[in-house]
Amino acid sequence: MQVSSSSTTTSESQDPSSGDPAVSALQQQLLLMVARRTQSETPRHVSQDLEASSCSSTQGKFNREQFYKFIIFPGKWIKVWYDRLTLLALLDRTEDIKENVLAILLIVLVSLLGFLTLSQGFCKDMWVLLFCLVMASCQYSLLKSVQPDPASPIHGHNQIITYSRPIYFCVLCGLILLLDTGAKARHPPSYVVYGLKLFSPVFLQSARDYLIVFLYCFPAISLLGLFPQINTFCTYLLEQIDMLFFGGSAVSGITSAVYSVARSVLAAALLHAVCFSAVKEPWSMQHIPALFSAFCGLLVALSYHLSRQSSDPSVLMSFIQCRLFPKFLHQNLAESAADPLPKKMKDSVTDVLKWDLIVCAVVAVLSFAVSASTVFLSLRPFLSIVLFALAGAVGFVTHYVLPQLRKHHPWMWISHPILKNKEYHQREVRDVAHLMWFERLYVWLQCFEKYILYPALILNALTIDAFLISNHRRLGTHWDIFLMIIAGMKLLRTSFCNPVYQFINLSFTVIFFHFDYKDISESFLLDFFMVSILFSKLGDLLHKLQFVLTYVAPWQMAWGSSFHVFAQLFAIPHSAMLFFQTIATSIFSTPLSPFLGSVIFITSYVRPVKFWEKNYNTRRVDNSNTRLAVQIERDPGNDDNNLNSIFYEHLTRTLQESLCGDLVLGRWGNYSSGDCFILASDDLNAFVHLIEIGNGLVTFQLRGLEFRGTYCQQREVEAIMEGDEEDRGCCCCKPGHLPHLLSCNAAFHLRWLTWEITQTQYILEGYSILDNNAATMLQVFDLRRILIRYYIKSIIYYMVTSPKLLSWIKNESLLKSLQPFAKWHYIERDLAMFNINIDDDYVPCLQGITRASFCNVYLEWIQHCARKRQEPSTTLDSDEDSPLVTLSFALCTLGRRALGTAAHNMAISLDSFLYGLHVLFKGDFRITARDEWVFADMDLLHKVVAPAIRMSLKLHQDQFTCPDEYEDPAVLYEAIQSFEKKVVICHEGDPAWRGAVLSNKEELLTLRHVVDEGADEYKVIMLHRSFLSFKVIKVNKECVRGLWAGQQQELIFLRNRNPERGSIQNNKQVLRNLINSSCDQPLGYPMYVSPLTTSYLGTHRQLKNIWGGPITLDRIRTWFWTKWVRMRKDCNARQHSGGNIEDVDGGGAPTTGGNNAPSGGSQESSAEQPRKGGAQHGVSSCEGTQRTGRRKGRSQSVQAHSALSQRPPMLSSSGPILESRQTFLQTSTSVHELAQRLSGSQLSLHASATSLHSQPPPVTTTGHLSVRERAEALIRSSLGSSTSSTLSFLFGKRSFSSALVISGLSAAEGGNTSDTQSSSSVNIVMGPSARAASQATRHLSEPCEPPDATEQGQLHDRCLAEAVADTLGVVCRRASQEDMGLDDTASQQSVSDEQ
Repeated sequence: MQVSSSSTTTSESQDPSSGDPAVSALQQQLLLMVARRTQSETPRHVSQDLEASSCSSTQGKFNREQFYKFIIFPGKWIKVWYDRLTLLALLDRTEDIKENVLAILLIVLVSLLGFLTLSQGFCKDMWVLLFCLVMASCQYSLLKSVQPDPASPIHGHNQIITYSRPIYFCVLCGLILLLDTGAKARHPPSYVVYGLKLFSPVFLQSARDYLIVFLYCFPAISLLGLFPQINTFCTYLLEQIDMLFFGGSAVSGITSAVYSVARSVLAAALLHAVCFSAVKEPWSMQHIPALFSAFCGLLVALSYHLSRQSSDPSVLMSFIQCRLFPKFLHQNLAESAADPLPKKMKDSVTDVLKWDLIVCAVVAVLSFAVSASTVFLSLRPFLSIVLFALAGAVGFVTHYVLPQLRKHHPWMWISHPILKNKEYHQREVRDVAHLMWFERLYVWLQCFEKYILYPALILNALTIDAFLISNHRRLGTHWDIFLMIIAGMKLLRTSFCNPVYQFINLSFTVIFFHFDYKDISESFLLDFFMVSILFSKLGDLLHKLQFVLTYVAPWQMAWGSSFHVFAQLFAIPHSAMLFFQTIATSIFSTPLSPFLGSVIFITSYVRPVKFWEKNYNTRRVDNSNTRLAVQIERDPGNDDNNLNSIFYEHLTRTLQESLCGDLVLGRWGNYSSGDCFILASDDLNAFVHLIEIGNGLVTFQLRGLEFRGTYCQQREVEAIMEGDEEDRGCCCCKPGHLPHLLSCNAAFHLRWLTWEITQTQYILEGYSILDNNAATMLQVFDLRRILIRYYIKSIIYYMVTSPKLLSWIKNESLLKSLQPFAKWHYIERDLAMFNINIDDDYVPCLQGITRASFCNVYLEWIQHCARKRQEPSTTLDSDEDSPLVTLSFALCTLGRRALGTAAHNMAISLDSFLYGLHVLFKGDFRITARDEWVFADMDLLHKVVAPAIRMSLKLHQDQFTCPDEYEDPAVLYEAIQSFEKKVVICHEGDPAWRGAVLSNKEELLTLRHVVDEGADEYKVIMLHRSFLSFKVIKVNKECVRGLWAGQQQELIFLRNRNPERGSIQNNKQVLRNLINSSCDQPLGYPMYVSPLTTSYLGTHRQLKNIWGGPITLDRIRTWFWTKWVRMRKDCNARQHSGGNIEDVDGGGAPTTGGNNAPSGGSQESSAEQPRKGGAQHGVSSCEGTQRTGRRKGRSQSVQAHSALSQRPPMLSSSGPILESRQTFLQTSTSVHELAQRLSGSQLSLHASATSLHSQPPPVTTTGHLSVRERAEALIRSSLGSSTSSTLSFLFGKRSFSSALVISGLSAAEGGNTSDTQSSSSVNIVMGPSARAASQATRHLSEPCEPPDATEQGQLHDRCLAEAVADTLGVVCRRASQEDMGLDDTASQQSVSDEQ
């Protein structure tokens, strides 16, 4: 090195052999290249030694003069005589000043903690040297890290792994010093829990010694890859704390882990403050402090709220930002429009928060009331025994019996499910899955268990433990309260989230601590808490043992390479070590992976439930994210994997709406956090990883596998699809099997698998894919002729229907450019473009196309399209000499020439024709010089020619099913119109294709160019929205984690690049190839990996039919409003009827012929219809009518009976609370006719002779009859039933008793006489209240007499119809007006009283 004080900034020294001081680095490199070329051109007879010495001297000359400046401080720097590669081999490159500062701080911290540890005298003799070597390796790793590290999850340089070893060293040294300080304390606290002395000096000293030994083994542990990178370890540690101690679920990253633990600690601190104030003083059994009851309510409410929230704070923070900062919403508007996923999650979070706002308050009040009632202390131990027995019985039936009865092979002995879905025997499903009775039972049992049984059981245990703590302290007040709060929160949150295994934990706790070892029991709550942790680890142990035993079973060993044969024999004497590893990995929740796919298992590093460190946000390759040059030259992402990945993205969106609800309905069987499932169908094979399980939410990740996988993948898919029902073997013979049972061999085979089929007919909405080879459909010239014909007709259609057509045919400059096409003798003689084989208007003698030949073929179609153009104000000229025909001829010529140009002027060749068709289909038009007139308006290309080529392909597809149907212009026109509305036709590279698929469009079509393994094919892909049937296969989650960990170690650390390695060969017992191919790229090769997607319970359609949707403030407000309106109506009815009429239900009584009202969303929508205007709308709409007279009489008796008797039974669709307008309007007669009858019928009915029940023949309403005459004709034709049947018809059987208050109808055959008016009458008025009813009655009783009988009568009838339609109910009033003479003044007074 040379030290210099110069301030020069050059990084290269001057060449001493040259006189030029400005020799740059580039010049030196050029000189070096020239020297090497000179050496290579030396004659062969030159000595090898001379050549070598010359080369070495030349290279040494240039390398020796190359250096880097290393600045010590400003103005002082040294020269480092190394090139770039040599420096990279010695030191890691740091790209930021923060990395340098962090490295220096860690080096200082390692030195300081290492010095303090050595000064305590823990290490003696050679152990001091070993400790110093460990410390030096941690410091050197900051200068040059191990790449690739055994624990590195990514290829290439991993910057995070650089800081992992020194941080681990600092943590271990800090723990050693902390434990040593605790062991040397003079008065250390000692706590005895389950007979174990915790925090005693001996306990702390033993823990310190184990950590020192662990620190000595630090290099070996790092070599085995047992230390993950530091961010993975922090995520794992915080996730385990939240899951084991606070009852949380899995997390999605380091931010999510910190957020989950922070909110749990905050809730525990708040509860600790409240509980400490309640139990610090002793209290008796007869009185429970109100503060403790408040603590119970707060604990249940907080646990419920935490169980309902996702661990990922990003969605909640985005929701808060959009609410508080609207500008943030506008900034992400474009992104939200492109991807519907964030908006769905925000809406779901909003619904959850609204639900929790109400439910948490109700739960807190109920818990407070139950706790304050002293029922838990007064009824012990009887209440505890009842709750234990009930919880065990309900859990056994809900989570064991029902799931087993619904499995594909119940108890692995029965050949078919006992409780079958409706779709079990259906080969093709055409609707959503039917909601079965046992699914409803399963949901209600879960609700009873989660929201009533376990909260009552835990509150009972809390009350008893708090009573004992207030009178007797075991570990001290704060520790007792802390353990009680932690246990209560964990058990409550686990019960709310996923109580599948709670009944097992509860049963073991009761049996073990109440009968076997009662003396060591601390308290039921703490016992239950510890058993739940223990059994979670035992569950992992059972999964690992099943995986290991199935994988190493010799009778089903699938050797993938010769190494596997050797490893099979080598692993036998190491079975004890394997068993020890299985127990250790179960305790620490680490994967147990097969080494290179063999039966030798090694422990991997700890991982969270999410497993992969990478966060996916997959972007599909299309025209929006590729360069234009790439789109023109070749298709971006034209491989099948990229194009088919959209179907897995659509499947992810479908699962987001239905997965959580389907899990609650039990359609996937029992589930827990970390479970893995495979959805298998004819085309799709998706791997679903459940990550977070909450109360009403599930976070999952979907991995889509290849459609046409490898040979090994197909063998494993066949193993999934084939059934075991036909197996008749038992050992070596085939005696058969009993009915409905499996054979012995089949039952034995099912028990030696790491997967099982839980559902065979799982229904999801998706797309059925139909692909046809375009070469087969266009092989014959006649078929290509049909395509060209539809192409030209589509051009004409889009041109005529364009809103710019009039501007095009009136554009002088455009028409001037089209003058050659307007001449009848003009001939298109481009032989490379037009051909007699494919063009209908080709003239062989002229060897081209003329205007006459074009009109001869397509003029009829042009004129038909012109007639269909809906613009009555303008008349479109479409004769042979019109500009419309000229523009059509020019555009059709341009379209065919563009197709020929894209086909390289070789349209006769099939391959060239398909190539040109695909180029035009994706929108690449090459316009020749003679067609540049089209640039006058680019819409001629974009809106006419481009969609025409796509529509022609759709029409060409349909002509195979109906060849002659499209010969009729009307049929073809309607077909194009229909396809334009409901079929999406575009290229797969167009972003509109992805938007259409994700928007659930009914039908899609595209032309795909597939280049795969030398095959160059064009396929027509047609998608039809339908319901797909999947098989749901549950895979052992420890098997998945182990195989994933093994692939990561083999490919990244061991760098095995063999594409046919033994670890990915098929193994049907563990589905090794399917699982390994679902790894993150480049370890696996999934077609699509979704981001972490959260499915909420409220988005499931069928669950709303069970509990009616979420409870929100709006729904509560609507419910109270309907009850208030009903109460007002009840009071008004009782006031006017004198207490003789029972109020009819607001929704209208269901009639004999009516159907049940739909539940869920339909009730909600009908109940929330606002009542606007009432009958006032009908009055205001008739302001233009002229009232010329006033009807005089004492009463209008029995109005509209004959008219209403024509009505069939009404269909109730609005529920029992609010009446629906549709109920009244869904009759055999229209509202218009009903209003006419109501306005004109003022007749009395004979009580004994008339019958209103029979259904008369329909009466035709003509303009020659007046309203009164039509009403009288209807009354005369309605004879044959009693008045009671009429009332039953009007009010329904259920409300018939309410209508029987009418005493009777007087008999008089004539008109409105005084005798008839003095009898009991019935006024039928439609309205939500008495005021609206009186207004409608007064309006109907005073007819209008307009001057024009025809027009004004229709206007009057329309006004009456609106008045009737705006009313909402039927109020039956009895007007007892016997022996009372009412004149006009008295009738008006009664109307004002009603108002």
